[in-house]
Amino acid sequence: MTMTTTGTTMTMTTTMTTTERRHRRPRFSVTQRITTGVLLLTAIGLGAVGLLLYVLESANLDNRIDQELSQEIVEFRGFAENGVDPETGRPFESADRLLRVFLERNQPGTAETFFAFTMEGPVLYQGVADPRLSETREFVALVEGLMDRGGRTSTQIGDATYRFVVLPLHEGSDRGAFVAVHNVTEHRQSLNELLRTYTIAATMATLIVALLSSLIARRLLQPVHELRTAAQSITAGELDRRLEASGSDDLAELIRTFNDMLDRLESAFETQRQFLDDAGHELRTPLTVLRGHLEVLDPADVNDVEETRALLLDEIGRMSRLVEDLLVLAKTRRPDFVRAEPVEVSVLLKDVFAKASALGPRDWDIRVPPPVTIQADPQRLTQAMLQLADNAVRYTEEGTSIVLGADAGPDAVDLWVSDQGPGVPPDKREVIFQRFGRASQDDQGFGLGLTIVSAIAQAHGGQVLLDDTVTGATFRLRLPRGEQGEQ
Repeated sequence: MTMTTTGTTMTMTTTMTTTERRHRRPRFSVTQRITTGVLLLTAIGLGAVGLLLYVLESANLDNRIDQELSQEIVEFRGFAENGVDPETGRPFESADRLLRVFLERNQPGTAETFFAFTMEGPVLYQGVADPRLSETREFVALVEGLMDRGGRTSTQIGDATYRFVVLPLHEGSDRGAFVAVHNVTEHRQSLNELLRTYTIAATMATLIVALLSSLIARRLLQPVHELRTAAQSITAGELDRRLEASGSDDLAELIRTFNDMLDRLESAFETQRQFLDDAGHELRTPLTVLRGHLEVLDPADVNDVEETRALLLDEIGRMSRLVEDLLVLAKTRRPDFVRAEPVEVSVLLKDVFAKASALGPRDWDIRVPPPVTIQADPQRLTQAMLQLADNAVRYTEEGTSIVLGADAGPDAVDLWVSDQGPGVPPDKREVIFQRFGRASQDDQGFGLGLTIVSAIAQAHGGQVLLDDTVTGATFRLRLPRGEQGEQ
């Protein structure tokens, strides 16, 4: 017993956990997920663009520095070959003099410095003084290492990176070197500033995109939110709510489909509710009759038992017919209630006439129309026509004329039943088509016959009409000639 209780408790706990999980709100809404996705994609895209721009611009910067260093060497060589000493008017006689004059006549560019390593005197320079170059032995050592062969190299001094080129000079016993230096770190500051500006702009753009995507997602998903609200309200019985659908996109089509589903649900619930109300209303009287006769029944009295038995069987038969009629009405809203097929009206009418003539001793007649075919359910039409014929028999006397016929128009076909009975009073012409509606209090029927006929006609896309006649009554089942109408 203990094990069973534990197993039951575990099962209930598992069921509750599953139910709670099923109704638990998601941690992140669809709007938040869309916004987060757009935010990540935008950030990744802008980050990739920024990184690519930085790499390409860095490569371009290195190429420009190399080209500027090469250009300085070309200019210096041209000056050394073609220049003259301004004091003598003749070519330069020493490397020191050549270097001094060149530095005096050339101004370096931004973040660029020219140095002249001479045999006599200190190291000369032209440009902005850089203590990291002039006060460190490492730079001088690198230059002296290239004094013989020349060349270019890069070095890290302190927190700055330098790239320079060394051009050695040999004029007899004179030796010197021309050095052009670029501060790569200072050159990159502008690139870094651009990258910081781009980062700020990209961040602001990402936030703006996230905000706009959130607003757009909320607006686009508003129909979905309304669908959820409407679906939740169904549990409270609010089946009359419909959503407004505009446009022709997927969401609009979804809303229309949802509204159609609500129409079917409302129709189904209304049919079920009406069925229960009708059944409870009409079955209450025969059940009361059954209970009353059983309570006063004398089991010892054989005659009383026989009379009560006959009465109860009759009431049970009436209840069976009532239940069958109610079931037919409940099925009229089902998609498979009508199974349409090509039906030849004259053949159908003859078949109905053969069956209806057995309902009672009346003067039966038939008016067969010219050949015409409609899309309909022959069994349902036969059921409707026999119901109209049965009503005509019940409201007429023996020998009275009852005529079955059909009329074919351009758009519709009428199947009709006409009798010479008392007719329908004007104040009852609408009542008789309602559920449990009767033309008079003396009517022993349930008042469902014409309701069933009307439901069959509507299922075919048609209607039931009552002609204005001087005597008798003529009921018409008007059906479309083409395909079966929408239910």
